[in-house]
Amino acid sequence: MAASTTPTVRKSQPAWLIATFFGIGHLQPGSGTWASLVTVLVWWAAARMMAPVWLWPSALVLAIAITLIGIPPSTTVARESGREDPGFVVIDEVAGQMIALIAVPLDWKYLLASFILFRAFDIVKPFPLRRLEHLPEGTGIMMDDVGAGLYALVLVHALHYFFAR
Repeated sequence: MAASTTPTVRKSQPAWLIATFFGIGHLQPGSGTWASLVTVLVWWAAARMMAPVWLWPSALVLAIAITLIGIPPSTTVARESGREDPGFVVIDEVAGQMIALIAVPLDWKYLLASFILFRAFDIVKPFPLRRLEHLPEGTGIMMDDVGAGLYALVLVHALHYFFAR
């Protein structure tokens, strides 16, 4: 039997597991939307078991940790797949969505608003988010979603401030 001429892509399993958020990045259509939705649901379930005083610090620490942890695997998967920003890398959506949930009330309306606003900003990429994509490798993959999460966070808190009375 002749040897295959198709090069095999070496996959660093831990990097692919993290970058695809345990395979959620392979769900279609809209892998980023699935990752954001799972993030909201997991946060909601976990936060319900926490003392209220720990909610916003926990969300902040998680958002920072996911962002920092997500950069190296995103770089690895981008290199191994030969794509600049592979659609199946969704750890960036997890980080951005987690940022959009910092100190957001555990009320379905605010969780839904956080989800919708984050996805909208991530898709539309208002100024200067598109420029953040041009940062090198995993940093660029992650930072536009971090920015989208920050935009969503500000808007959700503004909504809460003006309409929660």
